[in-house]
Amino acid sequence: MEQIRAAILGSGNIGTDLMYKLKRSHSLRPTIMAGIIPESEGLARARQQGLAITTDGIEGLLNKKDSFELVFDATTASAHKQHAPMLRAAEKIAIDLTPAAVGPYVVPLVNLEEHVGEPNVNLVSCGGQATVPLVSAMRSASPVEYAEIVATIASKSAGPGTRQNIDEFTDTTARGLERIGGASKGKAIIVLNPAEPPILMRNTIYGIVEESDPEELRKSIEEMVGRIQEYVPGYRLRAKPLIEDFPGRQQKKVTLYVEVEGAGDYLPQYAGNLDIMTSAAVKVGEEIGKHLRAGTWEKDRSEARL
Repeated sequence: MEQIRAAILGSGNIGTDLMYKLKRSHSLRPTIMAGIIPESEGLARARQQGLAITTDGIEGLLNKKDSFELVFDATTASAHKQHAPMLRAAEKIAIDLTPAAVGPYVVPLVNLEEHVGEPNVNLVSCGGQATVPLVSAMRSASPVEYAEIVATIASKSAGPGTRQNIDEFTDTTARGLERIGGASKGKAIIVLNPAEPPILMRNTIYGIVEESDPEELRKSIEEMVGRIQEYVPGYRLRAKPLIEDFPGRQQKKVTLYVEVEGAGDYLPQYAGNLDIMTSAAVKVGEEIGKHLRAGTWEKDRSEARL
């Protein structure tokens, strides 16, 4: 199958790591990277890898719009809100790696099929990609009344974009727990840990579910972990799911500890928070690409509007 040509908007850590993952994809081919800092390492590496580059940001990218079909936006939430209408007007599909939430939230294993025809999809956040699938797995076994996640990442893995978007992270991730994960109420917290050596990304997930079979809950959670590991090999449970009776209620309390180790494509292995975003982005792009090549994307888009 002919590869789908992809553009990367943003030459920072996420955009650069994404480039290496796209280079390995069988169905996607990165053709151009756009940035705004001429001396950025990302643009230098893109040139070395044979990509076209532009230092004029979104304007420079759209001047070369015939060279790509998909755009991965790896800038910031505020920037993507400006980029989204421009990409839509140019009839380019946008996969948003920022917490801007212009398009519908998408987590590959949970709801991608529902939104594969959308012109703009949002990958929630690193915490969302790491935890929403497990909340969804809980929901498949029992209704989830409440879900709370604490994402702890190495301070060194939090670049300018992450630090600028802390408020968007907490709000977008909490909404993702509800809208995709299926929790009646969600809450998200992010912690930047300055420890040396830097820690791997760690996520603690607390869930309150209706009275249910503990073994069915564990099975659903562990099966989801296995599916995530197919595209994020460094994703793992640090301990078996802890499922306890909730004192005084006909409910269960579920506690999960998840660790994410990066693949080390461009970023250090401790930067699992960035790795899970770029890995999820590639998976979403590959699925959209299948529909584009099969000629069904327009039909999917019409259905998404209904």
